[in-house]
Amino acid sequence: MSEQESLRCSNARNRGGVQRVEGKLRASVEKGDYYEAHQMYRTLFFRYMSQAKHAEARELMHNGALLFFSYNQQNSAADLSMLVLEVLEKSETKVEDEILESLDKLFSRMDQNSPERVAFVSRALKWSTGGSGKLGHPKFHQLLAVTLWKEQNYSESRYHFLHSSDGEGCAQMLVEYSASRGFRTEVDMFVAQAVLQFLCLKNKNSASVVFSTYTEKHPSIEKGPPFVQPLLNFIWFLLLAVDGGKLTVFTVLCEQYQPSLKRDPMYNEYLDRIGQLFFGVPPKQSPSYGGLLGNLLNSLMGPGEDDDGAEEAQEDSSPIELD
Repeated sequence: MSEQESLRCSNARNRGGVQRVEGKLRASVEKGDYYEAHQMYRTLFFRYMSQAKHAEARELMHNGALLFFSYNQQNSAADLSMLVLEVLEKSETKVEDEILESLDKLFSRMDQNSPERVAFVSRALKWSTGGSGKLGHPKFHQLLAVTLWKEQNYSESRYHFLHSSDGEGCAQMLVEYSASRGFRTEVDMFVAQAVLQFLCLKNKNSASVVFSTYTEKHPSIEKGPPFVQPLLNFIWFLLLAVDGGKLTVFTVLCEQYQPSLKRDPMYNEYLDRIGQLFFGVPPKQSPSYGGLLGNLLNSLMGPGEDDDGAEEAQEDSSPIELD
């Protein structure tokens, strides 16, 4: 028997063993012996881990968590979900779409208001970037954003869309967010904030996509450009200016649209950052913002970013590292 055939046979035996164990555990859960079943899962987890059977341990914990979720045993399910992450961390498993989707599936089943859900997603995001300072894999952010959108948790969904590369999905969510939660007079503000923040994160492509999709699909926005709303015209011109990279155009644009930009005190703070990233504007020695505004900006961009000039910023469309 060749080495490959031997490996296939071994994997098949292991898979069969996992299925038999799962059958016994499922029977315990179905009888309502939740505590006993939970302890059995944990015992098997540590046994598999000591034998370096990482794939088996992850599969067993993932399926066990889903089983407990189906019986509304949130605490046991959340605990096994955390063990799934422990396998991924200790085995140094590479990030794959299938794994990210399985983690999002666990996330979607968790109680929306539980502290365990917060802990789970924070740890999962950290794993998805290899434990680096970056705050999560863009694909995982996109999956989380869609899940939260389905829950109508628009604010959290928006945050995760900003750290994904899904400008189109973000725009569609914002259209729904605006229509269900916003005033008619604010339709332009929903997309303006998103575009400015995408640009602050050096994600120029998503900024353009979210703007074009939102203005095309929002039922309260007449086709443009030009648009009826001055703020939308400003964003349109800004995206063109970013492509051109000319500081004089950017400066005149910001001056001409000050009445619209005063509608939200954060706009000019975002534009200060955009000026540094895309137009070579030197950072201010003494930031004009502090307190709540400074905290908001720092939470978006992260402190201590090293900007190497407008040219590099235009080439690099990946999100800025966050704390």
